[in-house]
Amino acid sequence: MAIPPPDAARLAALNEHYAFGLSEAELAEFGPAVTATLASSERVEELYRATAPQAPQREWSEPADNPLGGWYVTTSVPGAAQGPLAGRTVALKDNISLAGVPMTNGSATVEGFVPSRDATVATRLLAAGATITGKAMCEDLCFSGASFTSRPWPVRNPWDPTRASGGSSSGSAALVGSGAVDMAVGGDQGGSIRIPSAFSGTVGHKPTHGLVPYTGAFPIEATIDHLGPITRTVSDAALMLGVLAGVDGLDARQPTTLDPVDYLAALEQSAAGLRVGIVTEGFGRPESDPGVDEAVRAAITTLTDAGLVAEEISIPWHLDGMAVWNVIATEGAAHQMVDGNAYGMNYPGLYDPELIGHYHRQRHARGSELSKTVKLVGLSGGYTFGHGGGAYYGMARNLALELRAAYDQALTGYDVLVMPTLPYTAPELLGLDADLGTYLPTALGMVGNCAPFDVSGHPAASVPAGLVEGLPAGLMIVGRRFDDATVLRVAHTFEQAVGGFPAPPALTASVGAARPPLSGVGG
Repeated sequence: MAIPPPDAARLAALNEHYAFGLSEAELAEFGPAVTATLASSERVEELYRATAPQAPQREWSEPADNPLGGWYVTTSVPGAAQGPLAGRTVALKDNISLAGVPMTNGSATVEGFVPSRDATVATRLLAAGATITGKAMCEDLCFSGASFTSRPWPVRNPWDPTRASGGSSSGSAALVGSGAVDMAVGGDQGGSIRIPSAFSGTVGHKPTHGLVPYTGAFPIEATIDHLGPITRTVSDAALMLGVLAGVDGLDARQPTTLDPVDYLAALEQSAAGLRVGIVTEGFGRPESDPGVDEAVRAAITTLTDAGLVAEEISIPWHLDGMAVWNVIATEGAAHQMVDGNAYGMNYPGLYDPELIGHYHRQRHARGSELSKTVKLVGLSGGYTFGHGGGAYYGMARNLALELRAAYDQALTGYDVLVMPTLPYTAPELLGLDADLGTYLPTALGMVGNCAPFDVSGHPAASVPAGLVEGLPAGLMIVGRRFDDATVLRVAHTFEQAVGGFPAPPALTASVGAARPPLSGVGG
């Protein structure tokens, strides 16, 4: 497609933006030179279109049975006849591309997009024999933990449909927790696998940063982007992680090589004698429910009864980790997810140009419909970037190394660290019309223990610690980077010691979520 040459007004705007100080006459002189460079962009587009994949025809439909609002669309994409996941059904968080099936990422600004490529995790699931049965709802651009910002409808908790399922992988946890699907893939930048798992009573494992390829998932910020399993049992999480993990050669978040690990086999090793560090700063936070702290401490006692050794440890950096995350998750995400139309630039991995273009157009046309959390990212991150030119982001990334080192140091004396996943149980589902003073704390107020480990990259799993007034509370287990196996071993030991995790009460058929009609080829 021919790119129209810039007119004088556009050149003047660019001159002002970059503070080049060019005169009107100098800008007129530059005009033909700028126009001459457009031929390369047009040739790149021509070459790309000749090689870009075409989306396959895959049947999908609006969900017929969706009592919790967990599905965005349903489908049935069968995998290989044999494999470790043969006969298992899987939902993909709707920030993950499944070619030929609509993806909305919970947002009006992505609505209408149909990917032409499968994400790496989708390819691996299908190769392992899984059947992908649909796309799970998620929060608007994945920036909320309370399951009410998603478009076109919210997601309800399988334990109490008047409450939030958690986010941003809201539908993934609700579908797994309710038994609608065997397992799901979630995404985690501030806790978004572990938050809904804690609220909805599922197992959620955020892998070590870079262990699972992020290729084909809608990014927020490359240094904190993670994908991982949400399941009902630890063994299913280990089985699924074994399928998802490994270098794909397309994601620059990953190391160049990774040794394969049989995570399922690792569960057979006894965890007796392993040392557990109870992170003091993870308990008694200003927002903490004492009942949740008590449930988690009781879970730790269960681990010690099973032969593990637990001691208190103080990691002051854990509290400061939130300031580091806040800068990365606002300034970094404003630069990449908003101004950079999800992918940004200067990244040596696989891009999705069709998604970039679609989101760019939709964001400018429907930006007013974005959630207040995303608007906070743009306003706060854009302001500090404009004020410091990226210096605050640079400081935060440098301090991320200090945060990582603090956890690494603690993990020299302990095999895992533990604390509550979240400070409280699932809150009541909020409406989009809530005032900002209620909206923001409800959407983001639970991330304090989770978010620092997105910055540091350590593996962290949430498992149900028990029920507090009838609602699940989560125990978070954190391990050394790329030692996800030990995290899962400890989680499995706890699961076995308590005789398995509880299931939610039967759902009432009367509960539903508003479902405006969807449209699309193949629907």
